[in-house]
Amino acid sequence: MKITVLGMGAWGTALGKLLLEDGHELTLWDWDQPNLRRVAETGRNEKYLPGFALGSGFQVANDPEAAAREGEVMVLATRSSALREVSGRLARFRGIVVSVTKGIEFETGLTMSGVLQETLPAGRVVALSGPTLAVEVARGIPTAAVAGSADAEAARAVQGLLHRPTFRVYTSPDILGVELGGALKNVIAIAAGVCDGLGFGDNAKAALVTRALAEMRRLGVACGAQPETFSGLSGLGDLVVTCFSSLSRNHTLGERLGRGEALESILAGSVAVAEGHPTARAARQLAQRHGVPTPVLDEVYAMLYEGKNPQQALQDLTRRGSKAED
Repeated sequence: MKITVLGMGAWGTALGKLLLEDGHELTLWDWDQPNLRRVAETGRNEKYLPGFALGSGFQVANDPEAAAREGEVMVLATRSSALREVSGRLARFRGIVVSVTKGIEFETGLTMSGVLQETLPAGRVVALSGPTLAVEVARGIPTAAVAGSADAEAARAVQGLLHRPTFRVYTSPDILGVELGGALKNVIAIAAGVCDGLGFGDNAKAALVTRALAEMRRLGVACGAQPETFSGLSGLGDLVVTCFSSLSRNHTLGERLGRGEALESILAGSVAVAEGHPTARAARQLAQRHGVPTPVLDEVYAMLYEGKNPQQALQDLTRRGSKAED
C-alpha cells in the first residue's frame, strides 16, 4: 500500500520502519525539513531514533499536502499542539487516518480523534495506542497495541496493516477510551517520575499508579468512555510502561523535577516534547468541567503550572482523608 507518515519523531520513525519492513511504499513529512533531508540521504533518523536503518521504499515531501496526495492511509504522528494545524491542511483526504498522537486539546477538551473529525470530515479515523516505546518497537521486542475506532472496518484494516508476531494489534470500538487512556497516562507518568526523583520506593509508586488508574477510569467514564477500556492496553498497559520505564520522556521530566531541577531548564532539553506537560492543563480543565475528583492529576498540574514543591505535592496526596477503594 501507499502510506503517508506525517511526523518523524521517534514513534513516527519506528512505525515507518515497521511499514517498510512489510513492503509498503512510504511518503514521509516532518516540520524539521533539514533533518528529513538527512533521513532521505542516509536512510536513518539519528536525531530522533538513532541506531536504526529505515530501509528502502520511501520518499520525503516538502509539505503535508504533497505527502498526503501519495497515500491511501495516513499516519499522523505530530505533537498534539500541531495536529489541528497539520490536519486542517488535508481536509480532502478520504482514506484511513491513523492517529498515534496522544493528547487533549486545551481549548476544546477534544481528544485527537475529536479534532480530526472536525478537520478531516471525510477521513476514517483510527487511534492506535498501547505500551509501545519507540526504541523497543524498532528493536522488534514483542509488545501489543489497540486500534480504536467507531468504524470497525477501518480498525480491522489498521490491525491487518501493522499486526505481526512482535507487534500484536487488537481492535476496540471505544476510540474515546483508547485516546483518553493514552493521553492521561502521560500526566501520571510525571507523578511517577517525581516519586523516583524524591527517592520513594516501589511501594509508593505502585500505590500512586493504582490510584491514578482509578482517576483515569473515573474521568474517562464521565466523558463517555467505557470503563473496561482502562484495564486494557491503552489504559493499564500504557500506564505501566510509561510510569516505570527510563525511556519515557514524561517519567524523565517528573524524575528531574523531583530532584529539584527547574521546570524551565527541563523543558529546554530532550523532554521538550513530553506530552504530559500540556495534557496536565487540559486534563484538569476536563475534570473540572465534569465535576470529577482527580487528586493525582491536580497535584501534577500544581507542580507544572503553579510552581508547587514536589515534596509538598506528594505529601498532600498522602494526607488526604480516608475512604473506600473505588
